[in-house]
Order: sequence, then structure tokens, then C-alpha cells
Amino acid sequence: MFTGIVEEIGTISSVQGSKDAIVFTIAAKKIMGDMSLGDSISVNGVCLTVTDFSPASFSVDVMPETVKDTSLNQLKQGSKVNLERAMAANGRFGGHFVSGHVDGIAKISKKQRVSNAVYYELQVAEELTDTLIHKGSITIDGISLTIFGLEKDKVVISIIPHTLTESILGTKVVGDIVNIECDMIGKYIKKFINQQVNPKNSSLSKSFLADNGFY
Repeated sequence: MFTGIVEEIGTISSVQGSKDAIVFTIAAKKIMGDMSLGDSISVNGVCLTVTDFSPASFSVDVMPETVKDTSLNQLKQGSKVNLERAMAANGRFGGHFVSGHVDGIAKISKKQRVSNAVYYELQVAEELTDTLIHKGSITIDGISLTIFGLEKDKVVISIIPHTLTESILGTKVVGDIVNIECDMIGKYIKKFINQQVNPKNSSLSKSFLADNGFY
């Protein structure tokens, strides 16, 4: 479990494997202090397991399903990545519940500076936006962010200067791909409602919800 607060920007120092399975070696500093084999590390929002490490770098395996469904397949030697260690039980919870299980990818369709912030417009699949709400939480490349604009296939986020400098999002441009994780609570609610509406003998129906102000 993660919070979506990026701890450090790491650098891909080595890429091995094939188009279906990849081994990344990532150079880092801050997160190396208490690292152990088997630790979970969020890399651009993807939860990966430490399989080897040295004082200055660590290695992770990326399996075929993750290669196919995330932006990690675009990384190469020298690429910068957002890093976060798993949430400590005795630490502050600065972001929101982030599992590191990416729901899909989105494309940056617009980038605009507004005063001291930068607005990003993302093209997102409609099945993902169904679980999002205006001013709710979303994870972009492992960063916990607030939704400022929402349509059926579009999400707008506003990035403050600190996030621009302390993560790789500031270097992203129109056309770039980012990893998306929707709010965990929204996904659970959607599944629960669908299970209640669809069963044959359920007393909860779409018409019942509509009559009671939920549609």
C-alpha cells in the first residue's frame, strides 16, 4: 500500500529482457537506506518487488501483463521514474489509498500554465472515469492528485510547483502516456452497486436507486 507521495526521482540504469518481460535496475539514493529483498516499491505508480539491490541501486522484474497494460514498456536506460516505498504504519498519510495496481493508461492531450500551476488534460477511457468524482483523488504515475475537471473521457488535474520539480510529471508533454490508478474506494462502491443491481432476486434496482436520488 502506498500514499501517492513521491519520495524520490530514480534513474533507469539498466534494462534487460524482452518485450514481454523486463528487468529494470534503478539507481536511487533516499529510498535505499532501509531496503530489503522482497520490498514493494512504486515505480511510476506500479507496485514492483525488489529482487536484488546494492547501496546505490535496486532491481525489479516486470511481468508480461504489467508490460502490456502500463507505460513501463516505454522506459529505457536513462529514463527518470517516480519512486515511493510502501507506506509505513507509523508515518503520516499525506495522499490517499494507493495500491500500485494500475487500472490503465491515459494520454496527455493538453498542458497549460495557469499562474503558478500547470493544468494537464488527460484522455482517459470511459470505464475508468466511471469510478472518479470531481475533486476526488486519482493517481497519475504514482502521484496522488486531485481531479479539477471531469468528463466521460477526460480528466483535468492541476500541478503545483513542488510536484512539478519533485516528480517526473513536470517533464511530461502533450502526447505522453501516463499510468492511471483510480480511487480504490470508488472502485469498491461501483462493484458493490453492480452486484446489487444485477442479481435476479435483489431488491435493489436501477429504478429503486433513481427513485431515491442516486441516479
